[in-house]
Amino acid sequence: MPHRPVRRLTTLLGAACALTMITGGAAHAGATTTTAQAAACTGYVGLTFDDGPQTGSTPSLLAALRNNGLRATMFNQGQYAAANPALVRAQVDAGMWVANHSYTHPHMTQLSQSAMDSEIARTQTAIANGGGGTPRLFRPPYGETNATLRAVEQKYGLTEILWDVDSQDWNNASTEAIVAAAGRLTNGQVILMHDWPANTIAAIPRIAAGLAARGLCSGMISPTTGRAVAPDGGTTTPPPTGSCTATLSAGQSWSDRYNLNVTVTGSNNWTVTLNLPSPARVINTWNTAATWPTAQQMVARPNGGGNTFGLTVQTNGNRTWPSVSCSAT
Repeated sequence: MPHRPVRRLTTLLGAACALTMITGGAAHAGATTTTAQAAACTGYVGLTFDDGPQTGSTPSLLAALRNNGLRATMFNQGQYAAANPALVRAQVDAGMWVANHSYTHPHMTQLSQSAMDSEIARTQTAIANGGGGTPRLFRPPYGETNATLRAVEQKYGLTEILWDVDSQDWNNASTEAIVAAAGRLTNGQVILMHDWPANTIAAIPRIAAGLAARGLCSGMISPTTGRAVAPDGGTTTPPPTGSCTATLSAGQSWSDRYNLNVTVTGSNNWTVTLNLPSPARVINTWNTAATWPTAQQMVARPNGGGNTFGLTVQTNGNRTWPSVSCSAT
């Protein structure tokens, strides 16, 4: 199902990434694929594909990824994993990481908490039954999230993953446009793509070549930070450097909630951390890719829309603004 906006073999990798055969990560013991040696990579990016596994596209997608030395995170729908368990195993055997993208791809924030729980739980089971292990990452359909959904995610030990770059392949983007989107990725960032568009599969060799030319390699997404790291989950991703400043300013205000605007200066590649006073909660964000290490902490990164973003805070009786810090990556 397409996303609406709310809110690749070896020869292509070139000299930038020397190749070696390695086994899959700890979650996928026994999977073998061709990938770049960590020592040759100056950084890692997270390639993600939503809405699989599907009989009409997944085998071709996996072949393209393997033939071009790439690994990726597959955000599977539970209904497809249950219907195609052999394809879940094929994803693992190809060296991919398998994650949760709900069971039926609903608008999760319009569901009751029990229905949210069912969507996530049934997908965890379907993926495990197909040999995909127990997912540790969850991507909400359409990128729609709220505090209730994040509480359900925490129950299942899932880290919510959105994206830094949207390929727009769900919106009939051309192969050229998808390649260009991947060209905007920087170290640690995540790109949204999908299992089913033919243009996406066609773009994979050029995505591999473009990453290699910039010394970037495909990595896993850390369940701790939500950032792309080395395929073994190690800390070989270069650490953040530089500095930036995040400034809060008031937006609209109501009796039970208020808006904040955040403006970042000093860097175009930043990570802003906001710590909210309990029991206040963020109930909406815009123009940023946000993750939630804890219920009271929000980590915001660029989503390609510039250096200003916003959030709505439900006060729950505490109108103290969150503290804010900024680091440049």
